Formats: sequence, structure tokens, C-alpha cells
Amino acid sequence: MFAEAIGATTLGIDGKEIRVEVDIMNGLPAFEIVGLPEAAVKESKERVRSAIKNSGFQFPTKRIVINLAPAQMKKNSSGLDLPIAIGILTASTQIKQNVARSFMMIGELSLEGKIRGVNGVLPMAIHALEQGIHKIVVSEDNKEEAALVDGLSVYAPSTLRDLILFLEGELSLEPCKPTDFVDESVSDRCDFADVQGQQAAKRALEIAAAGGHNILMSGPPGSGKTMLARRIPTILPSMTRKEALEITKIYSIAGFLKQQSGLLKHRPFRSPHHTISDVGMIGGGRIPKPGEVTLSHHGVLFLDEFPEFSKEALEALRQPLEDFEVTIARANATLTYPAKFLLIVAKNPCPCGYYGDAEHTCGCTTAEIRRYNRKISGPLLDRIDLQICVQRLPYDELKSNMQTETSADIRARVEKARARQHERLLPYGLFCNSQMGHRELKNLCPMTPEAEALLGQAYQQMKMSARSYDRIIKVARTIADLAESDIIEAIHIAEAVQLRSTPEDSLYQ
Repeated sequence: MFAEAIGATTLGIDGKEIRVEVDIMNGLPAFEIVGLPEAAVKESKERVRSAIKNSGFQFPTKRIVINLAPAQMKKNSSGLDLPIAIGILTASTQIKQNVARSFMMIGELSLEGKIRGVNGVLPMAIHALEQGIHKIVVSEDNKEEAALVDGLSVYAPSTLRDLILFLEGELSLEPCKPTDFVDESVSDRCDFADVQGQQAAKRALEIAAAGGHNILMSGPPGSGKTMLARRIPTILPSMTRKEALEITKIYSIAGFLKQQSGLLKHRPFRSPHHTISDVGMIGGGRIPKPGEVTLSHHGVLFLDEFPEFSKEALEALRQPLEDFEVTIARANATLTYPAKFLLIVAKNPCPCGYYGDAEHTCGCTTAEIRRYNRKISGPLLDRIDLQICVQRLPYDELKSNMQTETSADIRARVEKARARQHERLLPYGLFCNSQMGHRELKNLCPMTPEAEALLGQAYQQMKMSARSYDRIIKVARTIADLAESDIIEAIHIAEAVQLRSTPEDSLYQ
């Protein structure tokens, strides 16, 4: 007898509906799964067999053929265990025909029949609603995640037997209720009020957050680069529900959501070790998975000890920094992942770390400093809008009890500047200054004659590329937004130019 159940898998960061077709016929006992199943799906045969028996049902001693449609797409989700089991029980007439056809079912089965959670439930739930399916069955571990989709009734039985009793009308299950979204990006444990001094660096980070600009911090060891970077998420604009859903979707696919976790309420802050590979940075593998640039989507990617990263990993950043997405081509599929992140990098000015420091003598030769800094290519540096020096604090500033601005104070100014940008960029489909192209710069960045003259002088003296020229204007536009100015003035250009130099730059002039 033939039966059908609805399951799902993921492709990239999107869910895909899978029709599980089951046919049971006379013949020697066999259990075949066709439709390009990967190892996790092939192994479901033994899990499903044991789960059905241990739930008090009979496993058919006939020839069983399972087809996973569409057949041309590889399936690699153990979440197909549940629809396969329901399909077998339906085809063997142990449960009524058609009772499961209105449900999408996602869950891995234990040998005793318990329903376990799987990765990627949120994109699958979103896809279910898009396909007109309004009821979904998941594990108790995944119910908070699936309930984030408005208009979807989510049921979470704990075992296969409970699910069958529910489908037969012998057990009542209440749909799971979604949790309210409250932005929690600002943490009480991490605040700019804790940072003494470093006013120039704080100003640069405020500009970076306000316009979405990438920033490089160069300075001696212990000057506070990492401490400053870790506080950047606290001054970024509040997350919208749409942004939170996108981030949660990515983390669900990657398997980084905690059990019974709902919507992520913090902007991501990713800080990979410098030994990371290029695949770890941008994503990939035989079945492509998101990399650090995607896990940082709508958040911060912080790379400490920047020159120590491999050349392959650093050069892999060039495309996502320009296009805000990364495309991974493999034999199985070509996938595009979002990568709208704020890049924050920190480095020492030289191998010993003390070039340009007033208190320590640098022991590096000019050749060593140049060789160290040339690990970062010119095209990659071109994509970093702000390049600043963070100096070691004097003792008096370090011990000062002077009240400093809190993250909430800075964040208020950042959100005000972002509101101006949103209104200006909305017709272009953009949301921050760093995303502007050359066309938007011409249309949206008017300058005074004095500002134009100063920019031209800086262009000649600093031997800028066309990309650097555009990025100076973007930063100046953000500075003008923070100053609530509709036109870019010379003072804004001057600050933008000043925020694009570090002490070791003098070695290349």
C-alpha cells in the first residue's frame, strides 16, 4: 500500500519541503531509501525500525521502498526520521490514511521512540508556511524555535506514540505559544563606561557603529584594543525582529542554538582564532555550512592579531566585504549566504609591538616592520574605512575616577544618525552609509567647495585608490550625520582623512 508524509530539510539557509513517499509490497523483507539520501538519512532505517517496535507497533516484514522527493536534491537531515516512520505506519494501515497529510513533521527518533531535536528547524518552519502548510510537528527541544513563525501551529509531542495518539484524536496537544521579542543587545556586564581615556578610539568606534564602517586598530600590547572591540555590540543600533529572525535562522542551520531556545536577542560577536582556515572563515565543506562571515551577520566580526591570520583566510574576506554576501560553489550545490557584518580588526604595529610607542623602544628593523605589515594586502586594507592608532594609557588616566560616557549614551547618538541614513537611503534599498555605491555617493553626499578642495588635496598626497576615495566620502557622510548636518563640510572630510592613518604608514611614504 502507498502512503505519503511531509518532511523537510535545509539547503543553505533555506528550508526545503520533502515529500516522503512510502510503498509497502509483497516480497522478501527489505527496506530501501531512494532519492539521494546522505549518511544521516540512510542510517534512519535502523532508528525507525527500533522506534516503531519500541512504541508498541508492528514493523512490516515486507518489501518497503521510501522515495524522498524531489529526487535530484541531496538530503542530509536526521529530521526525516519522523515522516518516514509515520509514512510506514500509514502504509501498513496501523494508523488512518490521510491523518498526517496536513502536517509537516521534523524530528529525529531515538531507538526507544523519543523525538529529538535537529538543526535548522526555523528555516524549515518558515518554508512550511510559505508552502501553505499551517501545522508542524517538532520535538520539545525545537518548539520555541518553530513557534517564532507567525501563523504556524506548532505541536511538540515527546514520543512517536504520543504523536500517533494525537493524529488519531486520542490525545490532546496545545499549540506552542511564541515568546515576545525584546532587544537585549546592551549588556550590563560590558559597557564603554568601564573604559578610561581612549577618547579618540571611542570616537572612531562611534563613527564605525553609526555608519557600519569597518575599522582597524593598531597599537602596542595591552593598550585596550580587545577591550574596546568587545564593547562595540553595545553601541550598535537596536535589532529589529526581522534581523533577529535572520540571525536565528543562520544559527539554527549551523547548530549553534541552545535546546529550547527561541529568538536570539543579542547581535552576534564572533572572534575566531588566527589559526582559522579560509573554509572556516567564509563557509564551505562537502555540504556547505555557514562560516564566520555569515555567523557575524548583522553583528561584529572581530579579528585579533590580524597579520597572524593565514593569507588565504584574509583574502577570502574581500568578496563579502564588498558584496555583503558570500557564494560557495560545490559539486552538490552553489549556495549564497548573507554576510552584512561590521569588521573590527586589531594588530600590533610591528612584530615586537612597540613601534611608535613613547615609553618602549622598538627593537624591530624597518625591513621586519614592512614584512610584518605586508601580510595584509593593499586591496584588503582598502576595504577598511577607519584605521586608527590606540596608544597605551598614562598612569594618571588609567587611575582616573572621572565619569565617562555609557554605552547607552553613545548608542542614542548612533541610532539618531542611523535614522537619518535610513530616511535618506530607503529609496535605494540600503540602510547605512557603508553600503552606498558610487552612484549613491554622487546623489546623496553634497559637499561644500572647501570640503571638495580638501578631499582633492588628500587624494593627491595620500595616493588614494578610487575605492579609498569613495570610503573617505562615506565616513565623512557619517560624521556629518552624527553632527546632524545635511551637507559634508571641510571639518568632516578632515576627520575622515585623519581616521585613515596609523604610525607604520610613515614607512611607506
